Amino acid sequence: MAVIEKLKSKAASINPDKREGEVAKAIEEQTAKLPSDLFLWAAAGAIGTSLLFKIARKDHLALFMGQWVPSFLLLGIYNKIVKVSGHDKATQNSYTTNS
Repeated sequence: MAVIEKLKSKAASINPDKREGEVAKAIEEQTAKLPSDLFLWAAAGAIGTSLLFKIARKDHLALFMGQWVPSFLLLGIYNKIVKVSGHDKATQNSYTTNS
């Protein structure tokens, strides 16, 4: 148990304010510009392409394309969360107080 407490203490001291890093902020700013349905259409396109490859008996390509579907859907969820929540609360508060 002492090891777990020590790890928790170290983890809490790494980022005590729980703020986003500069890279995460830049990614969020760019992904928030994309329409949410883009990822849904990309997933649907991957499903359709996978189906076409399966019909053409190109099984390896069909599997390859089909495996992109969950990735596109997860990116869509991330995009939606970024749009709804935005950056961390400290950044949001500084934007509202400066405006």
